[in-house]
Amino acid sequence: MPDLVQDALEGFVVTAAFAGNTPVFALGDGTVRFGSGAAQRAVSVHKGAILVARPDGAGAILTAGDDGRVCRVTPDGAVTEIAARPRKWIDRLAVGPGGAIAFASGRTAWVRFPDGKEKTFEHARAIGGVAFAPKGMRLAASRYDGVTLWWPSAEGAPQDLVWKGMHLDVTFSPDGRYVVTTMQENALHGWRLADGKHMRMTGYPSKVRMVSWSAKGRYLATAGAQAAVVWPFHFKDGPMGRAPLELGFRSGLVTAVACHPTDEVAVIGYSDGAVLASRFADDARVSLREPDGAAISALSWDASGARIAFGTETGPAGVIDISE
Repeated sequence: MPDLVQDALEGFVVTAAFAGNTPVFALGDGTVRFGSGAAQRAVSVHKGAILVARPDGAGAILTAGDDGRVCRVTPDGAVTEIAARPRKWIDRLAVGPGGAIAFASGRTAWVRFPDGKEKTFEHARAIGGVAFAPKGMRLAASRYDGVTLWWPSAEGAPQDLVWKGMHLDVTFSPDGRYVVTTMQENALHGWRLADGKHMRMTGYPSKVRMVSWSAKGRYLATAGAQAAVVWPFHFKDGPMGRAPLELGFRSGLVTAVACHPTDEVAVIGYSDGAVLASRFADDARVSLREPDGAAISALSWDASGARIAFGTETGPAGVIDISE
């Protein structure tokens, strides 16, 4: 049976993840909490709210907030300010190769290279999201009417991917063949980079606020419907002309989704607080958390695929251990 340890945190859980082996929760009150249960400890990081947080892949978590700071926080409680833009809200953040990071506010994105140097990228409209390609130093910035692809280590004009409408978050497929955005309307849009072919993914009753690639990038699991909608990307033309899988259909809306790091299994969080795991092959399900009315806002697996960190919009957060 799954083992659940839950804490009654106060505030919106922006990110639930793992810093190395340690569960970590970034909260809207500006604090970061490491661990769970009686061993949990709080670290005050931002004067205002944390707007976005990402594990850095090296045992720490990166946070950005409405105080204009980007910080690196380690499980021992050490806070290092690595960038500051006073009077700006830093609400977009991505982790790149070799310790590079990208962050954005308004129409401006910055890339901070591993040696500490920075480069600025201006856009004509507000940026919706930033993401690095899985290989090489290539940055995608989503914005109104499409995505701009930059090569931060080189000079030269960027590449524009055009589609009308406001594009919010952006992601590369793990093989680097596709770029996909969530949109202000209830849809995803994608491009195949080899030839610019468009991919329109619709049918959602609400905005898609979270996506997660499966192992090896075969599927893209998405929130925003009464089931986790899982688009196949392992065919020649990606999801075009293919019906998506629908996993874990319930009366509540799917608000968070995270794919297992090695197996074709997704953990799904709902607007009523329920959490379950579903297998792609047959939608076989295991209940991991009973509904309590606290909408799930964050989900993440650890590297081994044995534990799941979760957070909610109203504070309850914790770790589910499925290793037994």
